[in-house]
Amino acid sequence: MLARALAGGTDPDPRFTLANERTFLAWIRTSLAMVAGGIAVEAFTAELFDPELRKTVSVLLLLLGLVTGGGSFFRWLNVERAMRRQAPLPAPLLAPILAVGGALVAAVLIVFVIGRAA
Repeated sequence: MLARALAGGTDPDPRFTLANERTFLAWIRTSLAMVAGGIAVEAFTAELFDPELRKTVSVLLLLLGLVTGGGSFFRWLNVERAMRRQAPLPAPLLAPILAVGGALVAAVLIVFVIGRAA
């Protein structure tokens, strides 16, 4: 099944395959951090945030974790295929999604901090 998913080509240098796997695991670690952050916001910020803001930030973080975790597999697979075919590596689509999502969470929190009564 893995051979079919990788769609042919020749085995790359094992060091590159292992580096690709480490990158995949780093994306998974990032995904788990986003999920943990979303749970933490929902569980521990009831006194700080109103319910709507807490839910918004929590859901944004959980969605980022979901997209990052799911997308990391496809990133790993596409890079592995490219290496086997000796083709250029694909552009990382997860990076801009994570950057925009993180910026969105930060923007929501900045608006909250600026609008909060001192």
